Amino acid sequence: MAGKDKMRNKGEELKGRAKKTAGRATDDERMRSEGRADQAQGSMKQAGEKIKDAGKKMKDAFKK
Repeated sequence: MAGKDKMRNKGEELKGRAKKTAGRATDDERMRSEGRADQAQGSMKQAGEKIKDAGKKMKDAFKK
């Protein structure tokens, strides 16, 4: 499950990067803004996944 979430989040981040680039190329400020928002949202979700992974590692370390 976590692997799927990470892939989905990374896909969202890449989609945002592509939108931002397309907006820059076509001089479309709305598309550029949407791209930045999508990219930021994907990055924040990625950060959340990293925190979850770190928590699981700590939990496993205390089990030993």
